[in-house]
Amino acid sequence: MLPPVEDAVLQNNPEFAALYSTLTTVILNPDGTTKNDPAAKERDAVRTELKKHRLKAAKHSFIIHAISEASPSPSQPAQPPAISRRAKQPPPSSSSSSSPTELPKPLIDLLLLLPPLLQYDPSTSSEVYPGAITTLLSLPPLCNFPDHLPQLTPLISAKLHAQALQLARIANPHTNASYIHRTIPALPAHISSLPARMTDLKSTLTKTRLATATAITHLLDLHTRGLTELLRMLEAKHGAIARSLEFKAAEISLLAQQQETEVESALWTLRRDTYTPDTIRALQNYALHLRDARVRLGESIRGLQEQLCEYGVHPESPSHEGDHQGVDGQQKRAKERTMREMARVYRDMERQIEDVRKDLERLGRA
Repeated sequence: MLPPVEDAVLQNNPEFAALYSTLTTVILNPDGTTKNDPAAKERDAVRTELKKHRLKAAKHSFIIHAISEASPSPSQPAQPPAISRRAKQPPPSSSSSSSPTELPKPLIDLLLLLPPLLQYDPSTSSEVYPGAITTLLSLPPLCNFPDHLPQLTPLISAKLHAQALQLARIANPHTNASYIHRTIPALPAHISSLPARMTDLKSTLTKTRLATATAITHLLDLHTRGLTELLRMLEAKHGAIARSLEFKAAEISLLAQQQETEVESALWTLRRDTYTPDTIRALQNYALHLRDARVRLGESIRGLQEQLCEYGVHPESPSHEGDHQGVDGQQKRAKERTMREMARVYRDMERQIEDVRKDLERLGRA
């Protein structure tokens, strides 16, 4: 298949378009071969002969396959007919029955022997002993082959018809199943036309893709032109105002940057005036004083806790009550409860004294 060329390329290059037209219509075939080939007739004759041999081989293969499909399975040998009331009925015709158990034994043997015999090739296979094929053909059931043709022909015909129906269903998937048998005579022409149709469809698809790409490119060009015109109209209508706003925004931005710089400078000046070297040294000394006061406060807390422990009050006693065991532990807990009760009573007395003092002061003012 020749590579397609876009219409835009052909329109922009008239000489190349003329050369391309000459190549595709006069010199070359659609598959790229030349039309003026002196050996074309010889090749056509060879192709014709090859088609004949392929047709012959296909017929041979179809017949072998049909005989193989018609032959019974080796695991299902023919059974002798049973004597019953059904024996009085007329036997069914061989064309209406395809079950291998209803065929005569000589016909079954013939169906089993024919496929390997038809596939035998003297050039590639060697006989077990000289004259084996001749001996086999001279013995039953092969010697009685003409007598079995009336029964063998309907079986092969039925299998070939079934295969043709399957091909017809594949080739015509949208045809009604009850009319599919009418399309069997047209199968050879239909199947032989498929490659040409496939080539034409591929060529049409490629051309359609190129046309679509060209149309999309043209559409994008039109869209770009429309956007360009729109921008020009907007610039013509709002250009001066937009530039004025842009200049004002730039001026405000510069003013903001200037004020930010001034604020930073003032901040550093204020820090320099506020945190003089003397102030920094004083703050450092005050920090040292606070650390010393924290240490002294911690020591005072530990001293007070030790004094409380001497009175039997342990600040961490609620979480360490299980550590005191025995009589000594009970005495310590009793002492601790007594001291806690005394402290509670003392706080209540202080609160009552404070209330009385406030009442006396209020009465004295009255």
